[in-house]
Amino acid sequence: MKDPNEYNVRAVERALQILGCFDDEHPERGISEIAQVAGLHKATAYRIVTTLVNYGYLEWVPDVQKYRLGLELSNLGYKVIRRMDLRREALPYMKKLVQEWDETCDLSIFDQGRVFYIEVLRGNHALTIAAAVGQRLPTHCTASGKLFLAYLPPEELDAILNQPLTAYTDSTITSLDELRKQLDVFRRQGYAVDYEEYELGICAVAAPIFNRSGTVIAAIGGPSPTSRMTPERITEIAEALKEAARAISRRMGYDQ
Repeated sequence: MKDPNEYNVRAVERALQILGCFDDEHPERGISEIAQVAGLHKATAYRIVTTLVNYGYLEWVPDVQKYRLGLELSNLGYKVIRRMDLRREALPYMKKLVQEWDETCDLSIFDQGRVFYIEVLRGNHALTIAAAVGQRLPTHCTASGKLFLAYLPPEELDAILNQPLTAYTDSTITSLDELRKQLDVFRRQGYAVDYEEYELGICAVAAPIFNRSGTVIAAIGGPSPTSRMTPERITEIAEALKEAARAISRRMGYDQ
């Protein structure tokens, strides 16, 4: 059987390499930088970039004389999100949680080593905390992210924790030993908490969603201002999230 890579089209590969040059740390790049990162000749990079701009997958930013990802990519991403069975199955339970607690409820997946939000429902409080659909956040300092880490195979976890743990606040855990101990606790109790570890004034709780094979495929979370998250309320919301996560997991084929 032929290697699937043998069917790759070189021009498409190069276009994808260029799109992959952009991330949260490098949202905008000039043509020379794009060519260097993608390993392409500048003239080749320019032709491909121009084509991507013409089709809306890249945008030219006149103020900084650089390129950034275009809105057409967002349109494609939302089409993927809308067709996800997971999102469809989770929405009724998320709506129920918002009605019960009047707090934001979010649904995220683990993608490229980060938390990726695929649905967010807001509560009715004047002060609400919420990520945005399509937003990516780090794993080591967010409740949903820590859940994903807690259930990763050891070799995948080691690869992620082999990188420095960025301190976003004074409460961010940057010790590998301390973080591993916390992940063990979260795995045993079935939910994770972050208290002002990513952003001051925010506390979040999250519970894991499993698929048919027992793999964690998503996290359902509840972020809130710390002023409303007493220890008792954290425990109560955690139990409600766990119950919803179990129900969604059953809908995804998990029967344990």
